Amino acid sequence: MTEITSQPRRSFDPALLPAVLTLAWPTMLEQLMQTAVQYIDTAMVGSLGTAATAAVGATTTINWLIICIISACGIGFLSVIARASGAGDAQMVRRASAQAAMIVLIAGSLFTVLATACSSLVPAWMQVDEAIRPMAGQYFLILYLPTLFRAASIIFGTVLRAVGDAKTPMRAGVGANVLNVILNFLLIYPTRTVHLFGRSFSCFGAGWGVAGAAAASAISYAAAGIVITSALWKHPALSPRGLSLRPDGAVLRPWSRVAFPLMVQQFATCMGYIVFAAMINALGEISTAAHTIANTVESAFYIPGFGMQNAAAALSGAAVGAHDRTRLRALGHTIRTVEVSLMLVSGALLFGFAPAMVRLFTKSPAAIALGSTVLRMVACSEPFYGVSLVTEGMLQGAGQTRVPLLFSLTGMWGVRILGTFLCTRVLGLGLVAAWGCMIANNLLVFTLYLIYLLRGKLDALADGS
Repeated sequence: MTEITSQPRRSFDPALLPAVLTLAWPTMLEQLMQTAVQYIDTAMVGSLGTAATAAVGATTTINWLIICIISACGIGFLSVIARASGAGDAQMVRRASAQAAMIVLIAGSLFTVLATACSSLVPAWMQVDEAIRPMAGQYFLILYLPTLFRAASIIFGTVLRAVGDAKTPMRAGVGANVLNVILNFLLIYPTRTVHLFGRSFSCFGAGWGVAGAAAASAISYAAAGIVITSALWKHPALSPRGLSLRPDGAVLRPWSRVAFPLMVQQFATCMGYIVFAAMINALGEISTAAHTIANTVESAFYIPGFGMQNAAAALSGAAVGAHDRTRLRALGHTIRTVEVSLMLVSGALLFGFAPAMVRLFTKSPAAIALGSTVLRMVACSEPFYGVSLVTEGMLQGAGQTRVPLLFSLTGMWGVRILGTFLCTRVLGLGLVAAWGCMIANNLLVFTLYLIYLLRGKLDALADGS
């Protein structure tokens, strides 16, 4: 874990920036590559038509549900390992790593069976247009065949970040994403003539279309999982080699206190996303395509937020493990200041370039106009969402996941879902109103976290409160 000198100041502290950025920038770069590949995937599939785009995007929220639950397992281990590292307990760090391997085997196998068994039913649950349900079901099936490797990549990557190693997951992610792009090029399109540097030549193509995009992603997930697993087994501080993979109560009890509330939060939130997406899918193909594209575009502008959230979780966990309230307070002020600054810039860019970004993925004038409108709306809420992300990350690292659970459920189901239902099903409004409800959800959660911070609840966690 990167060492941080305790500071008495409550305001922005430049001395903490090296530690924060050391953890944040590899995660940002990794997510930038993931987003770039997502852009390329969407653009390549988009060239096949709006039906193909809708088929890929229609089951995205189920994907979020599964991945968020697996991620919650990883965050639980991050909290245990970061606090053990801050307290100087090297043996507990390795034991937690071994338990992470056990959870990877259980969760990866379970979700592989569940997802593949339900692949033909998911499009119907999501109220996808009947004409594209077979295509959407096939995409979902192929995507989830390597879930065991995907679970290893997510959980082991989080475990590595818990001890300050954000570069290994970054390298594995970048390599997998490059592989994904190459395979997309070869599997989506048929054999065709390519013109390059004034010369023409025949390029092999499998011509699998949407199924080719799914296969490319599945292979890249498997590759990342293998690389991350190998790195964990060789890591001097984390390697579970020689340790038992049987349940260890000393690790699983504190893990469960973090992971289970977070799983409930992620499950309830993702179920909200599913209900939200189903209501949007019911608005028609153009709304579904515009929503899918807007989500893809928006994801790039959240990269600073998620990078800083990971840094906040690891560093705050170490501060709580060391019972250093001053360090925890200084970290909070510093990370939030940097985060808001970054999200102000990303929000301004999103607002200014929204139409150009949407045009990368579709030629439909209706989808371009609709996607641009909702993106400019959400751009205005970026800084507020960034504060929520960082504060939630600090709470996760400190082992406090009940507060994020409460705030998330209140915003998702009390504002976004109820509001979208009233707007789309009762008042007959469209995608713009639905995204307005989503933004209202983000603003409410920001307000709740702000009140929590002003009351000093976060700082008190370093005292065991």
